[in-house]
Amino acid sequence: MTKKTESELVDRLAADAKAGRISRRQFLQYTMVAGMSASAGSLLWTSGVAAAVPKRGGTFRWGIHDGNTSDTHDPGTYVTRQMIFLAHQYRSYLTQIEPDNSLGPDLALSWEATPDAKQWTFKLNPNASFHSGRPVTAEDVVASLNHHRGEKTTSAAKSLLTDVKDIIAADKHTITVKLSGGNADLPWLMTDYHLAICPAKSDGTIDWKSGDGSGPYKIDSGKFGVSWNLSRHDGWHGKGAYFDAVEMVVLNDPNARQTALITGDVDCVSQVDLKTLNLLKRNPNIQVDNVPSGAAITMPMFCDTAPFNDVNVRNALKLSMDRQEIIDKIAFGAATMGNDFHLAPVQPYFPADIPQREYDPEKAKALLKKAGAEGLSVSLSTADSVFSGAVDMCVLYAEQAKKAGININVVREPNDGFYSDVWLKKPFTAVSWGARPTPDVMFTLAYKHDAAWNESHWKNERFNELLLQAKSELNQERRAEMYNEMCQLMRDDGGTLIPFFNNFVYARNKKVMHGLELAANWACDGARAPSRWWFA
Repeated sequence: MTKKTESELVDRLAADAKAGRISRRQFLQYTMVAGMSASAGSLLWTSGVAAAVPKRGGTFRWGIHDGNTSDTHDPGTYVTRQMIFLAHQYRSYLTQIEPDNSLGPDLALSWEATPDAKQWTFKLNPNASFHSGRPVTAEDVVASLNHHRGEKTTSAAKSLLTDVKDIIAADKHTITVKLSGGNADLPWLMTDYHLAICPAKSDGTIDWKSGDGSGPYKIDSGKFGVSWNLSRHDGWHGKGAYFDAVEMVVLNDPNARQTALITGDVDCVSQVDLKTLNLLKRNPNIQVDNVPSGAAITMPMFCDTAPFNDVNVRNALKLSMDRQEIIDKIAFGAATMGNDFHLAPVQPYFPADIPQREYDPEKAKALLKKAGAEGLSVSLSTADSVFSGAVDMCVLYAEQAKKAGININVVREPNDGFYSDVWLKKPFTAVSWGARPTPDVMFTLAYKHDAAWNESHWKNERFNELLLQAKSELNQERRAEMYNEMCQLMRDDGGTLIPFFNNFVYARNKKVMHGLELAANWACDGARAPSRWWFA
């Protein structure tokens, strides 16, 4: 490559970065190809490649996937993307994941812990207000967190707060959380999408039914499973909220979603059909964002239900998947291979030394023989709305498993109601998980023996013992060792097959701009595109 060509390439990269068309990761990769060092590329990124200055105005039309008519405003029931994405527009949280994946403030301006991490104090933003006009106070935060606590709560986030002994309003804008054991991750935990802050009622419960919130946008009208109309909250306490209004439209069908983007009926879609990804990239009016993440596709098997109550059957099913073929043909390369433990390479404490499970139908046959389950036949439920290609993935997996003598009947469930009527109810399913900020949050939500979302009904005494110890372990090296052992237990004994960790692949009209970084906890910049992006 000549010096002139290198210079032209860097100029083009700089232009793409300024326009928000490439991420920092991509910029650094390409500048290294152009002959620059990593440090030089980083310096150019931080000093010379600045995003365009955000502008206010316009209505952001957002086509989202995974929305049901049975969804609700109750934060304890949040599960679909419609509920999660909507919540991040009209409600606030104590903390948030920033575009660079660091931890940042939302309602809480600051937080600090005692040396043993058993007590945390959060200082609230005194300028925060609900859409109804009343200020957000410590009482609202206490009531909102208590909504997920206690024996009578039906919240799926109950297991996240089992270590909380008490939550106290120290003054109007200060809360103190007292724990039974140390938890170094508590401020990160507060980003969990269930823990939205709602107005408190006089009896100490919360008003979640009205849809009142303190987020960047307020709800003007809408219907679950159909669409939502929101407008900017003039009392928004944070940065951003550049659009005047937001229209969220539920488009579960991938073809309808992509067509709406191409025809200009929406400005952004939350998920792209990977089969047509390369074709979409060639459209000069469309920009595609492809972000590696900790989001996972899981295939849980009920460990207390035959035939999955035999670990040999579970491992045979894990060995009967050719994950590389799945990634190549279903995810079109936009994924990282799973290894049957719920921790991705982009996340902290990833145990790189655990051997990757390979496709081995002969070994699977041997395990089935050991279990007395030769000629195994099972049903696997999924739906198109789970992720783009979910049904195709299951069909391909069924073909792969035939070599192990396994017959998998793929059941295509209705999109509407999948998470309320199928997930956690049928013994073998394929579902999609968003990323969680720390291993403790993910493991507590889905693998702790008594978790409401223990989707595989897996109970492992050693795993639960380590989970409790790791939560309060302040020595990072020891904590890493604990998570390593827990991942090994998931892989070898657990009831969850993890094909891959899917990239967040979404797309927008070229007139939609964003910053130089994109959060990797949810699609569309951590589900905060409406408050972080703007029109050129």
